[in-house]
Amino acid sequence: MNSENQTTDLKSLRVVTGKTADWDDIAQDCVCFANSRGGRLLIGIEDSDLLPPAEQKIPLELLNRLRKRISELTVNVQVSPQIVTAVNDGQFVELTIFQANGVASTSGGRYYLRVGDSCRPVVGDDVMRLVNERPGLSWEAMESPDAARTDVDTDKLNDFVRSIHESERVKDSVKDKSPDELLDHYQLASGNSLTHLGILLLGTALNRARLGTAPVIQFLKFDEQRQKINKIVWDDYTLSPVELVDAVWRTIPDFRETYELPDGMFRQNIAAFEEKVIRELLVNALVHRPYTQRGDIFLNLYPDRLEVVNPGRLPLGVTPQNILHASQRRNDGLARVFHDLKMMEREGSGFDLMYDQMLSSGRPAPVINEGTDSVSVTIKRRIVVPQVIRLIEVANSRFQLSQRERITIGLLAQSEGMTTKEFCNRLDLDNVGKIKSWFGRLEKLKIVQSSGKTQGKRYFIDPSLLRDADIVSTTTLTRMEPHRLEALIIEDLNRYPNSAISDIHSRIAPEIKRRRIKKTLDDLIFQGKVGKTGDFRWRRYWVNND
Repeated sequence: MNSENQTTDLKSLRVVTGKTADWDDIAQDCVCFANSRGGRLLIGIEDSDLLPPAEQKIPLELLNRLRKRISELTVNVQVSPQIVTAVNDGQFVELTIFQANGVASTSGGRYYLRVGDSCRPVVGDDVMRLVNERPGLSWEAMESPDAARTDVDTDKLNDFVRSIHESERVKDSVKDKSPDELLDHYQLASGNSLTHLGILLLGTALNRARLGTAPVIQFLKFDEQRQKINKIVWDDYTLSPVELVDAVWRTIPDFRETYELPDGMFRQNIAAFEEKVIRELLVNALVHRPYTQRGDIFLNLYPDRLEVVNPGRLPLGVTPQNILHASQRRNDGLARVFHDLKMMEREGSGFDLMYDQMLSSGRPAPVINEGTDSVSVTIKRRIVVPQVIRLIEVANSRFQLSQRERITIGLLAQSEGMTTKEFCNRLDLDNVGKIKSWFGRLEKLKIVQSSGKTQGKRYFIDPSLLRDADIVSTTTLTRMEPHRLEALIIEDLNRYPNSAISDIHSRIAPEIKRRRIKKTLDDLIFQGKVGKTGDFRWRRYWVNND
């Protein structure tokens, strides 16, 4: 199935043929993919279709025209077009764009980057960030003249080879390689020297220290007065990033603490911190940090939360708001090794997993903050709504919910519901249509209910399920259906004609957002049920009895 994503985009044939041709748009998309990880444009398939028209045929001369025009309109972009025949016998052009060796731009000096399924311009200071993050030769692949190919730590190499052989994610053809061949396969060595990646994972402590940017982790524990009461540091460079994850988890006893929660007649032991979340935080900090920048990783543990601070900013194109959707690699080789060793899932799923684990355990979602030269991720220790655990457990056991469905239930169960706009803002969805993939079957299964329409549509967990899960919440009017709110406003205006919106709001439902009251009044005016006079703060409303 053809669909738009991080590495694929669909284009109409009209973009490259006839008077409607828009070559600048094609050039922009090619620069986007070249500055990311490469990709492909499927030219001849409309955005809403899966296949090209059955009668569509592509002339051979179009391929040469594509090569010529793209080379004229872009800098440092390499493409390869070919004609593909679909299952319905219709033809389209598959234009493969290769990842640029360095930075790509349009011939007019504009830079773009592929983020999720959209193309975004790179401007201002971000241009320099793009140049720094996309050097001609990556930091991982650089050779170290002080570290010969044979200067590997034998124990680390043996552990690495054994782990590769035990991983079901690795092809048999790779497992059949000798240890020396594996060094080349994973780009841990080049010629007679180890690469920076090879030193980082398999080198000696001395060579790792000489890198200058090998990770150092500091664990700091604070009491309620924010006084430091414990400190553990991994700064001797004896451990590789792969080994650091397990070492940190095993060394810090606070991560494995539990506390009891009542569960009917029994009591349930709840982990203070989910192991999957802690390990994922460590993996993210180690794999996605910029290894061209010095700085320690800090694990700051407070009585109510854990804060992980990593040097460097988020990869260009990724923000704290779109982190669930955007996926930009910074250290390809390291990420590949961590994936093959089963220490991380597919790319871009790390924060999805953390959201799932945190919300499913009745805790708030992780909070991401980006500073001028660091990124922090904060997770709460205490469970805010313990009953959410039971709610999601029961729903998941009955319906085998997807990860996104569990995240959606967790978000709605910890709130009084969300409007379409609020949900989109919470997950940084740039298109209302994308909500469907998050709600999945929840409305069909009657786990989630809704009221209202369009962006004012409000979603909330079925109240009967909340009662069964013993989730007690105060009675609220925020989920009031639109027709009931209209009736309440009309009744209020019958009693208090010529009222300002602030007076109406305070009398009938202060907990409902003012903009919803304003929208309902506008609807009533459009229906002719309510009249108005004046503007702005002097506007007054009354019931139109004509």
